[in-house]
Amino acid sequence: MATYAEQMNSFFRTARTRDIQAHAAKVHSVAWSCDGKRLASGSVDKSVCVYLLDRDRLTKDYAILKGHGASVDQLCWNPCNPCQLATASGDKTVRIWDARTNKAVATVNTKGENINICWSPDGSTIAVGNKDDLVTFIDAKSHRSRAEEQFRFEVNEISWNNDGDLFFLTSGHGSVHIFSYPELKLQHLINAHPANCICIEFDPTGQYFAIGSADALVSLWDLQHLVCVRTFGRLEWPVRTLSFSSDGKMLASSSEDLVIDIAEVETGEKLHQISCDSPTFTVAWHPKKNLLAYACDDRRERDAGLVRVFGFPSDSS
Repeated sequence: MATYAEQMNSFFRTARTRDIQAHAAKVHSVAWSCDGKRLASGSVDKSVCVYLLDRDRLTKDYAILKGHGASVDQLCWNPCNPCQLATASGDKTVRIWDARTNKAVATVNTKGENINICWSPDGSTIAVGNKDDLVTFIDAKSHRSRAEEQFRFEVNEISWNNDGDLFFLTSGHGSVHIFSYPELKLQHLINAHPANCICIEFDPTGQYFAIGSADALVSLWDLQHLVCVRTFGRLEWPVRTLSFSSDGKMLASSSEDLVIDIAEVETGEKLHQISCDSPTFTVAWHPKKNLLAYACDDRRERDAGLVRVFGFPSDSS
């Protein structure tokens, strides 16, 4: 019986990348809607773009969502509603968009320049973190703040676990702080890396979470026992972004290295690498297909505002 790596070899041999250039400047964040029919990107040009996926093709028609007064640094979709998108910006606001009308349904004022955002698994709450390490929890229906929590350490990324009863923070001290939710009482403190913990991602099966660090390592953790089960060490620069495939069997990671590493989760072995011309700071696997969206730095003028999707069959256009 063929191994998973052998099964994926034929896919990688024929997979191709498709590009869309909708933004005028560097893209900071890409994310798929929960049904996989839409891909969104946020950019330094203050705009959000939403692209439609038609079978195995990204349509050339896309919507540009405008309203933010500063760079759109991160975005996320409602995990229960494929038409709701939330964006975090340096303009001290969070905007909630309706992808059916391509208009903002709410603008929520916050206390600082926002740099990270996530949506609770039940769709009820949006958490946003700012440059001053303040995390605000916003009611997704009333668009009002439910709670605020000021931290005395560098908060890099925030996320709920898949069940929504734990809230995770990665810190500049190389640690991961795990709080009960909604009580926000510290449950565990994991000293995960000797350097800054930058990003965190949960696999769709709920078995693992992965941490990307400034030490150029990705660590994989058993969520139930909070034990590190393996590390991935093929990158040479700080790991900026992570994403698990829809089946939880592949993990994509990237950094200032000019490759995106795609690893088999259970073995740690390299399945494939995607060559890039510039550093890659955002990657996102499709929730149902083997399609990986990503965006690179705009060191070359022709790359400014470019969103790429890897995994299309070679005969698609």
